[in-house]
Amino acid sequence: MTKVMIFAGTRKGGLIFTSDESRRQWAPSGLHFKAWNVMHMGMDHRDRRIHAATAHEVFGPSTHYSDDFGETWTQAEKPPVFEEPAASQRPLGTPDEAREPDEAVQKDEEVLKIWKIQPGRERETDTLYAGVEPAALFKSTDRGQTWQINQGLYDHPHRATWFPGAGGLCLHTILPHPTDSDQMWVAISTGGCYYTSDGGRTWNPRNKNVRADFLPEKFAEYGQCVHKIVMHPEHPNRLYQQNHCGMYRSDNGGESWIDIGDGKLPSRFGFPIAVHPHQPEIIYLVPEESDQFRVSVDYQFVVWRSKDAGESWQPLTKGLPERAYLVVLRDAMTTDTCEQAGIYIGTSTGQIFFSKDDGDSWQLLADYLPPIASLEAITIE
Repeated sequence: MTKVMIFAGTRKGGLIFTSDESRRQWAPSGLHFKAWNVMHMGMDHRDRRIHAATAHEVFGPSTHYSDDFGETWTQAEKPPVFEEPAASQRPLGTPDEAREPDEAVQKDEEVLKIWKIQPGRERETDTLYAGVEPAALFKSTDRGQTWQINQGLYDHPHRATWFPGAGGLCLHTILPHPTDSDQMWVAISTGGCYYTSDGGRTWNPRNKNVRADFLPEKFAEYGQCVHKIVMHPEHPNRLYQQNHCGMYRSDNGGESWIDIGDGKLPSRFGFPIAVHPHQPEIIYLVPEESDQFRVSVDYQFVVWRSKDAGESWQPLTKGLPERAYLVVLRDAMTTDTCEQAGIYIGTSTGQIFFSKDDGDSWQLLADYLPPIASLEAITIE
């Protein structure tokens, strides 16, 4: 029997909702990680291990995993951490010509949050990636038991100029190319989109034509506040981006971006974006009033859908509250892979809405939850 599972990361713990393919009734789990901030939780479809990125005011951030659908959890032996600085530590962002290319350079920073855990490619069966705050990329090659920093990105000369957005200086988006193990995209707030073509040894900014209205140079090489980037696995060079300063599409792997929201959407500001699992031209987003007033535009909760890769947009409101002061965070929108795909949205006031008909109509899946930081969906047999 086909089972659909929704993983919700919230400020007070994690929740799992389960249904059959009809998605008529949902069974909630108990609260996992009570009193912990669960930034992200989801299942790796390759081995059905659930991973959770957690943070505690006393115990700090860590990662956990479960092999029994959340009945028990194991904490990582070595979670993502910055090592103690070496005696010959160079200042952040300055050259170190004496260092060999493969020699690790350590920094005296502290991981504050783990924002995202991303499964690796299909053939990388034991590999996971994690994005943290302050912005850095980690990799696990043992299914989440231990984590190692990507030194190439951490040593990037731009890193000293990245600065926190309202949510902190976070690496929140990780997009491995589905078939090429050398290619990957990451997104940093506030730093921009970066791309590697050599397995993470070197990284280049990919932000051409993306606005940064808060910088002296509006179209800078880097420094943009990316809110979220998504990719359809069948078309990895087609990327969609929700940015602090607009909505964009790239048809060439981020080498350049096209503004697909200006004059078509009610706002240039928003956080989440999702792409339809079966139709790469269909995308969804939830705009907000502005960066100064982060609630639903005109106090009406509206999901906007494009069926032509952003050339045109239509508002979706059936079943959604007509007047509401709602906010959807960057990772709180997702889709399942059922034949008739479901779209799921979580709010910072604890509601989960979902659609079974491509967004034409919406239902309330859950209410009165803690603020929702992330949603992930998986369909399993």
